[in-house]
This record gives sequence, C-alpha cells and structure tokens, in this order.
Amino acid sequence: MDRKKRKILKKAAAVTIFVFCLLCLAGCKGKKPQAPPPPPKVSVIRPIQRKVTYYLELTGNTQAVNTVQLVARVSGYLDKVFFLDGQMVKKGQPLFLIEQDSYIDSLKQAEGQVLMQKAQLRYAQSQFTRYANLLPVKAAAQSDVDNWRYQRDSAEANLKTALANEKLTRLNLSYTRVTAPFDGRIDRRLQDPGNLVGSSPSNANLAQMSQIDPIYVYFNISDTDLARLMKSTNWIPAKTNAARWPVFAGLTGEEGYPHGGRLDFASISVSATTGTLLMRGIFPNVAGKIIPGLYARVRVPVETRVAMLVPATAVGSDQQGSYVLVVNGQDVVDRRNVKTGPLEEDLRVIEEGLAAKERIIASALLKAHPGSRVAPELENPPAKGNL
Repeated sequence: MDRKKRKILKKAAAVTIFVFCLLCLAGCKGKKPQAPPPPPKVSVIRPIQRKVTYYLELTGNTQAVNTVQLVARVSGYLDKVFFLDGQMVKKGQPLFLIEQDSYIDSLKQAEGQVLMQKAQLRYAQSQFTRYANLLPVKAAAQSDVDNWRYQRDSAEANLKTALANEKLTRLNLSYTRVTAPFDGRIDRRLQDPGNLVGSSPSNANLAQMSQIDPIYVYFNISDTDLARLMKSTNWIPAKTNAARWPVFAGLTGEEGYPHGGRLDFASISVSATTGTLLMRGIFPNVAGKIIPGLYARVRVPVETRVAMLVPATAVGSDQQGSYVLVVNGQDVVDRRNVKTGPLEEDLRVIEEGLAAKERIIASALLKAHPGSRVAPELENPPAKGNL
C-alpha cells in the first residue's frame, strides 16, 4: 500500500512540474520586448554674428598729474595752519601762515627808503636844471653843473635800488602766506604751529600736495602689441594728443573697466631691456575716488570687426584645446575644435572652427557626448539685423 501511494505522489508531482513549466513558457511567449529610452532633450542655439571691439589688456599704476612739496621760502615761526590733514583744497586757498610782523616792518622801511630816494631825485633834478640854465649866461660854473648831474644820476640809481628792495621785501611778505598752487588733495602737515620753519632745509618742508583730477594711469605696452595697435588704427605715438585715442581702466574690486579716458603720452623710445613702451592715459577723477599709486587694469581698443559669438557656457576645454558640441543633420552630437577670442559679457567670440548655421548645444551638456543621438530644441534664435 505504501509503495502504491508513493507512485501516485510521484505522478502528481511530475504533472504539477509539467503544468508549471507550460505556464512559464506561455508567460514568456506573451511578454512584449522593452522599448529603448527616448534620446535626451538638449537646448541648441545658432551662433550670433555682430560687431565686436578687440582690446589690448594691460596693467598699470595711477599717478597724480601734479605733485608739489610745499616749503617755507622765508624763515619765521609758523603761526597758523588753515587745513585739515588729507582734505581737498582749492587753488589759492591759504594753507600756512608764517609770523608776519618782522616782514611788515621791513616793507614799511623799504617804502620809506623809496620815498626818500624820490625826494632826493626831485631835488637833484631841479638843481641840475637850474645850474644848466645859468651856465649859458656864465652865472654858474661847469663844475656845478657836472656835480648836480652826478647827484641826479646817483639819486636815480638809488631810487631803482630802493624800488627793487621794496619789491623784494613785499615778495618776502607774500611768502609768509603759503597757498595751494592748484586744486588737489593735501597730505598731513609736517610742521606744527609754533615751530621755526625755513631757517634750514630740515625744517623747510611743510606738506605735500597732489592734483588728482584728472589723474594719470601709466602702463607699458610690448613692441608686438604696439605694432598691432599702429597697424590696425594708424595710431602714431607722436600724435597722441591729436588722436585722442580712448583707453579704459578698472581698479581692484571693480567690475570691468568703468573708467574712461584717453591716451595722453607715449615715451620716445622702446626700452631695450624689456622691449616695452611706456604710455599714459588721463582720466577724469571729479569725486577723487582714485588715488595715486593704485594698481589698475587697462584696456585699449585696437579694432572693431564682425565676429561669431556663442554662449560662454557652451565652450568646453580639455587637453586638445577649446571645443563646442554641435548637433548635425541626423541629430547626432559632433565635436568641433575651435579657436576662441575675447569674452563679450556672457558670450565668447569664436575665431575659427565654426560655421554660421551650426546648432550649438547651449545646455544639458552632461546629457550629450560625441556620437550620441539627442532631441534638439532651438532657443533664443538670433535677432534679425544681427550683423
């Protein structure tokens, strides 16, 4: 009986396995194959063509247009100081006053000498005229005429000396008041009131003053860039002022080149050691924010021409150089090696390697690689009228 049951169980198990296999085969034959994923969507843009200005980018330093060391031209005790250290001053504004009493008295004495010499001259002239008129009638001797002629000439010479001394004394009095020679900014005072100044070189310096509106920016340009500038613009260093060639500058912490000026000076020769030419730009500085001695980025326009531009984010770079990814007619990604130019805001100039009607991948670069198929979506088409 046990053997018969075992045979029945084996047959049942075999039938169950057979039915299960049939069901599995039926299920496999009814399952559809999985469809491949669609190609990734990428944004593409056509190159933009427009006029672009090419620049020389250089470095330089700011420098005051005029700098003067204010000194005491006469000796005396410093009486007053009329400015605050570091403030802006106007031309002719009083800055220092040296004690004037002794110089005022010297001027009065000189003026008295002038009056006395004028009186002596008038008297000598009248006496000479009188004796000269008496000589023809033999009422006076020739020696008297000659003597008064001498007295008259001596008085005239003494008057000239007295007048020169008065002028010099008046000039010395004017030197007691030190004024600003131009509009500018004055440094800290080097002498305090009460000190003796002008008696020796050690105590003659009073302060330093600089004119900073306008202000200079000096920079050096290589002989190669100089040749490029002269070739593209017909610019000649000897005619800097006539050409009024523009130049732009930016300081540390500033975006771009916000300061506009013009070329003002070019050195007469290229340095034999560095192969560069010293040049200078002049910039308005009404607010006085630019101070001498600052580092400056300088940009000089060279030429303007039509160029091809693409978004700067679309340009990649590797060991082979710069490149962009383009979508061909079959919607397949291709690599284009390109030669890049300057950056124009958020666009990069492409000098070589790209055609005007190419479709450039501007976004989703990680989804695209050369040889892969993509679904391009054109965005931001070039505006009509772009050159």
